[in-house]
Amino acid sequence: MKRIFQSLFLFATTIILTQNSFAQGTPKPKSTAKTPAKTTAKSPAKTTSEVKPVASTAEFNINGTVTGFNEGASVELLNGQTGATELSTTLKAGRFSFKGKMERPEFKIVLFNRQQPYITVFLDNSNVTITGDKASIDKSIITGSPSHTAFEQFNNSLEPYQSVFAPDGEYDSVMQAKAMNLIHDFVTTHKDSYITPLAVIRYNQIADDVLKTEELYNILDPKLKETAMGQYIAQQIAEGKVNGNGTVLADFSQPDTSGKAVSLSSLRGNYVLVDFWASWCGPCRQENPNLVAAFNKYKSKKFTVLGVSLDKTKESWMDAIHMDGLAWTHISDLQGWQNSVAQQFQIFNIPQNFLIDPDGKVIGKNLRGPALDRKLARVLR
Repeated sequence: MKRIFQSLFLFATTIILTQNSFAQGTPKPKSTAKTPAKTTAKSPAKTTSEVKPVASTAEFNINGTVTGFNEGASVELLNGQTGATELSTTLKAGRFSFKGKMERPEFKIVLFNRQQPYITVFLDNSNVTITGDKASIDKSIITGSPSHTAFEQFNNSLEPYQSVFAPDGEYDSVMQAKAMNLIHDFVTTHKDSYITPLAVIRYNQIADDVLKTEELYNILDPKLKETAMGQYIAQQIAEGKVNGNGTVLADFSQPDTSGKAVSLSSLRGNYVLVDFWASWCGPCRQENPNLVAAFNKYKSKKFTVLGVSLDKTKESWMDAIHMDGLAWTHISDLQGWQNSVAQQFQIFNIPQNFLIDPDGKVIGKNLRGPALDRKLARVLR
């Protein structure tokens, strides 16, 4: 259960893995935001209408009717950001209810018997009705909340473009452009809707341009920037500007496995994935097969990898290289988290990477699995 509660966040309709689930690292400044997951939708819908702030004196009343659960099953209303239980009750004749007050519309989770799947609600101070069945509880019908209706409508508007957001979807420039235009138009016409930060997040997922994301963020109503999603966007923009796309990655040099100094600039003329990892990093080792596949697939097209290890012992470093079949150049000063290159680029968690073009400009960051393959397929066509 701990894993479930750590991963609940925002508009999830699937379990969301937070950064701690896929990376290991040193402490970094705390943030109230976590990584959002992709949403799903079922059918096209009209343009989302404005969702105005609810009156501070109002309350929400949730009345639910569900089938398939045992009498007395536990029902919890969880904070969509932290996963903390805010209200709890039990099922009586298949019914449950919650009452409370919202400062602003935000995501909540309705969890039964402390097990997934669960119901995601974009809740406001309204009279909300939930109807569902255990076999498809995550697809329950939710009515009465203007905010949730807007959330569903926005999702539905993006339904034709779901392949653009899928990590393993094929790149389609036409579909991507249409999705970006749709989201851009929505944001510019719904500047004070509590759904709009979600739209900006979705835009950032496919735009691959932190400056364009920042332009949309800057037009948001100030109250939206204070929300968890608003703070998440600000964090993504700030991090995206550090060695962001279009910047030339500063040169560096460290000893390779034989003790010979190797510089990044010595690889100019190639597409280079600068990969920060370590033998002791479980998520890094899990990602290595994807790197091996990408390297073997594109090495004939002037693509290579430069591994920067945050190991402290050469034996562990070398053993991992051989065990995982990492047939590219590796460097390290064997100083662990004090690795000078990691310090230079403010690497607090691993795995992390930068993809640079033959001129040394950054064209991608933290590309993993299918996302890396899809990016390479685009630039190495």
